Amino acid sequence: MHYQVGWGKAQLDITPCGYAMHGFGMPGHRATGTRNPLYARCFVIQDGDSAPLMYCCLDMGYVTHAMRSGVVAWLESQLGDDFDESRLVLTCTHTHSGPGGCAHEGLYNLVTPGFVPEHLDAVVAACGSALSQALETRAATEIRYHQQVLAEDIPVAWNRSLKAHNRNPDVTRYSPNQTHLALDRTMHLISFYRQGKVEAMLSLFGVHATCLSSHLAEYDGDNKGYASLHAESCLHAEGVENPVAIFAQGTAGDVSPHYHGPGDLKRRRKIKGEKEYAYARQNGQRQSQHALDMLAAGEGQSISGPLDGVLSYVDMSNQAVAPEFANGQTQARTSSPCHGVAFFCGTPVDGPGMPAPLGFVARRLASAERRRKLKSSSPEDRPYQELYASQGPKDILLDAGRKRVLGYRLGKIPLPDLADPLVAELKRQAKLGALENSPMVPSVLPLQIIQLGSLRLVCAPGEFTTTAGRRLVASVAKSLSLADDETCLISTYCNDYMGYVTTYEEYQEQAYEGGHTVYGQWTLGAFQTCFVTLARALKAPQENRRYDTHTLPPSVPDSELALRSNLPARN
Repeated sequence: MHYQVGWGKAQLDITPCGYAMHGFGMPGHRATGTRNPLYARCFVIQDGDSAPLMYCCLDMGYVTHAMRSGVVAWLESQLGDDFDESRLVLTCTHTHSGPGGCAHEGLYNLVTPGFVPEHLDAVVAACGSALSQALETRAATEIRYHQQVLAEDIPVAWNRSLKAHNRNPDVTRYSPNQTHLALDRTMHLISFYRQGKVEAMLSLFGVHATCLSSHLAEYDGDNKGYASLHAESCLHAEGVENPVAIFAQGTAGDVSPHYHGPGDLKRRRKIKGEKEYAYARQNGQRQSQHALDMLAAGEGQSISGPLDGVLSYVDMSNQAVAPEFANGQTQARTSSPCHGVAFFCGTPVDGPGMPAPLGFVARRLASAERRRKLKSSSPEDRPYQELYASQGPKDILLDAGRKRVLGYRLGKIPLPDLADPLVAELKRQAKLGALENSPMVPSVLPLQIIQLGSLRLVCAPGEFTTTAGRRLVASVAKSLSLADDETCLISTYCNDYMGYVTTYEEYQEQAYEGGHTVYGQWTLGAFQTCFVTLARALKAPQENRRYDTHTLPPSVPDSELALRSNLPARN
């Protein structure tokens, strides 16, 4: 079967001028140059007169609701009634060496500092340009699906949170010498053929784009960007005029591109400066070469069948979790977003955060605050019993929902500005009134499932760990009652960003990933509950679908956004 398919890519026109990059949360990680251009890459797939599927991937660290809203508005202006928002996927490579400042919420812009409208405009413009190319170049194209495990001796990915991973009862437990096995090593590949020749591809494989550290100062696509450039170069050398290769993310939440095991910190310290760029290129080319080898090894499964999609926004901060996804509990719920001490401590190899002594003190203070709240008889403290029931063992440092740090209002944090530039910026914005009615992080999140013939793609926001993603896919696939020749996959970092999703068991470890699972220990169960509801809608005939298509994220006050826009880059 042939679909009408087009593809395109466009460079992100963002001049590095000293703003901090998004990803590591380090104020000193400022962009003063560009090592390799950052791109928006897009596919448009159509069958007959129905609205097309659109998959757009950015060389960025995150996707925000502001970015998606801008792209949606552009598509509505161009396509009118021929555009169906439920069939648009906007995702990213999660490079930590890309621009920030593209969110309307407060927290993930803090390091930039603030909101940078020019960055957001450039992202929307690049997506529009790439989508225009894709729409204009639609032609008869065969689509095929391939999957193949990366051999164990290909050094491309390691589980960076092994203790948490090994808590799961449904995994093989590995030793510290086997972290390269404690992940999903399968690459999924969708390839696009014209006249028997591959001209474009989409790879899904989960590994963090953190080969490059926060000590560098140039925009760069990291391993995923290098993978795309390498694959496109190889296809061009074979005579393809305008190849597009997207290397998007699967379950990357607990997967690092750096070796983890005995001696990992010593090994990581030896990779500095130019060696980091060489390492990123090598890692990316290994991903690219695996994809190219898959294409050379066989034709894969020909894709045929209808195109479809469902999209629903869900308030993830207040979700009841079905008992089947909550270890049988009937009262399991999520809560307003909270960030644990482990989040601020970072990950030792990929991106260290606050020093260990400061982390120790923060945990003691967080525990004391918990005890005080739970012992309090004050009516205003009663909601904290529900909060801590949802958040479980997390040592809460930032209560993002209530805008408190260890119980203090943001503008009243008793830490000198000189002690931490991020705290200083947080206090400054709070005192300006720039965060009074603005969410710190998004809570109303987009959940999406698209159908491409025999493939179903779960498009999830944020970062899912290996096992969390596998469980989510299994839940959706079961609800869809897929046939033997149908496949369900996951694409992460889609349509918005709010942090991590771990399993309940992993969350108890309170490693970095658990500390950044902001809606509490039942977050994965809430995603499973909501995605299963969405899967049932997709399974039903169009005229019988009943699901929420009206809920949207709350708007951010323009007056507050203006107060944290175009703030001067720090010297």
